[in-house]
Amino acid sequence: MGKSFVVSLFLLTGGSLCACSEWVMHNPATPEEHVTIGLAYEVEGHPELAAREYTGALLQQQAYIPALIGLGNLALDRKEWEEAEGYYRRALIVAPEDPGINHNLALVYLTQQEKLDEAERLADVALIQSGPLRPYVLDTIAQIYIRQGRYREAQTALNNAEVLAPKYDLGLRHRLARLQRELAAIYPLTEEELEMEI
Repeated sequence: MGKSFVVSLFLLTGGSLCACSEWVMHNPATPEEHVTIGLAYEVEGHPELAAREYTGALLQQQAYIPALIGLGNLALDRKEWEEAEGYYRRALIVAPEDPGINHNLALVYLTQQEKLDEAERLADVALIQSGPLRPYVLDTIAQIYIRQGRYREAQTALNNAEVLAPKYDLGLRHRLARLQRELAAIYPLTEEELEMEI
């Protein structure tokens, strides 16, 4: 039985990663296995163990994109902006057009409320190939536009994000509704604009 199968089995059955899987957790042979185990630790709420696995993947393959993204995401969660930026920048060297990496780096700049022009550029790159990420990227773009005072463009991005937002992602839907309310308070639509929206 392969090591990745054991980890997948734990995830599929809803089991926890326990001492019985200790051998699997300490003997991954490939960067892919390190990342699979790291993701399992993240799901279980153990970011420090996830970071160890992602780092293990990078020791085997220095520019392994999933490990760089994993470490960037962990840093983003901890609000370690410079560290997150560093990991995402390293990943972009390998995959400059990747929508997820571009979007995550745009989020770093948006959250810091700096480099908004660069955040917009990154989000635009992400939007070109975003696929299922499209509503999330549009949400980010709308927030960038609001911070830049480009309210009409923000309204359009928000409307498009709402149309594309998955029904199951209530967090995104609530955030978009909140942003719509905030935007309405800042930038009430004129009658002509309301007619254009219909």
